[in-house]
Parts: sequence; C-alpha cells; structure tokens
Amino acid sequence: MPILSFNDVTIHLGGREILSPTRFEVEKGEFISIIGPSGCGKTTLLRAAAGFVTPSGGSVSRQGKVITGPSREVAFVFQDYGRALLPWRTVEGNISLALEAAGVPAGQRAARISKVLETVGLAAHAGKFPTQLSGGMQQRVQIARCLAQEPELLMMDEPFGALDAMTRESLQDELLRLVREQGLTVLFVTHDLEEAIYLGDRVIALRSNPTPQQPSLAAVIDVTIPHPRDQLSTKEHPDFLRPRRDLYHYLGHD
Repeated sequence: MPILSFNDVTIHLGGREILSPTRFEVEKGEFISIIGPSGCGKTTLLRAAAGFVTPSGGSVSRQGKVITGPSREVAFVFQDYGRALLPWRTVEGNISLALEAAGVPAGQRAARISKVLETVGLAAHAGKFPTQLSGGMQQRVQIARCLAQEPELLMMDEPFGALDAMTRESLQDELLRLVREQGLTVLFVTHDLEEAIYLGDRVIALRSNPTPQQPSLAAVIDVTIPHPRDQLSTKEHPDFLRPRRDLYHYLGHD
C-alpha cells in the first residue's frame, strides 16, 4: 500500500480553482519533488497532505486512511526558518519543543535531542540562540526538530529558497544523506528545476491556471540518476539533463 495517495484532489481558494483534480501516489522511502510556477497550488497541495488544509474535492490518504487533520507522524519544514524557531529558546530548547508537544517524558528528551543534533552536525551549538546562528544553521535546527519527532513523512516547503547558493547546495547534500540513512519519505516543494531533479526520485510538475484541456498535473517524471549524487558530476549526467529539458518544456509556457 502506498504511504500517501492523492485521490483526485481539488482545491479552490477565493472562488477560483487553484488545483484541478490531481491523482498520484507516494511509496514509502520515496523523495518526491513538487515543482511549478507561483500560484499553481504546490504549497496548498503539501498542506493538504499534512492535514493543514481540507481539499475542496477528492481526498488525501495516508496508508489507506483519509487525512482529516495534522498528525505527529508528519513533520513540516517551513521556508521561513526565522519565524519557525522561537528566539527565546536555545537550539536545544527549540528541538525540545517538538518532544514536549508529543508528550515525550522529560527524562528521555536529552538523549533524543543530542542524537538529532549530532545527525545534522550541530552538537557544538546546542546552547546557542537562533540569532547567533547563520541562516543555514537555523534551517538545520528546524530539520533537526522535525527529525526528533521520528516522523513517517517529512514535508518541506521550499526550505532552501532563502539561502545563498553554497549553503543551499550543502544542505541539499546533507538532506540526501539524512534521507538515505533514515529511510525517510519526503515531499519537497521547490521553484528550482535543478533542485527538484537533484533531490528527487520523481518530480511532480504542476501548472497554474488549470483548464479541462490542461489540468494541474502537467507531468510525472522519474529521475534515474544513481545515488550517491554530487553537485558536479550529477548535474552533467545525461539522466539529469534530459528531465531538466522535459520539465522546462512542460512548465516553460506558464
């Protein structure tokens, strides 16, 4: 059974159809990139999968059960890492927040916090406050907080969009390492064609202003680039350039 199923999901906002009936499935352990122009419904689709938004039509199911609200099995990484972190809590305190919400006993929190900080390379910064960290480090704290939940699904809404190019590439590689080490299932929204292909096992391409002739779901493209991937050789690989060209064709006129 797929871990996640989008069953003809339709979303209307402000009296306008943002997303026409959209259907696809996500298998356990897959990394799915979702790409498309602004206003095509990428983030809204992600929020529907997380239980934050109720579809106007159709449904989203997790392991066969219709999603009706947020779940502790789903963690969400937001684009605005500055707002996602509490400035009056240290790195350790921000990660603890997820464990407190989940009802993890106080005596068990320290070990889990230490483990995830080690995983994302922030063990030496546990006592710092968000304002003492770079943007990339703040985003790693948010990712660590999500990992502390031990989620089945990780939803990521343009998490690297506000970062400089070098930090972005570094976090892309770190994310791929975490996904492979922990067997995570990821839905990742981005505007960046290259990021979508570099990270994804499949890319879901959405178009804006859907019509019956041109529905929201423009394409589903398999990415066959082998792992491990790296920023130089992977982006010169024919299996990287081919889907890049195809996606540009599907989305280039939006």
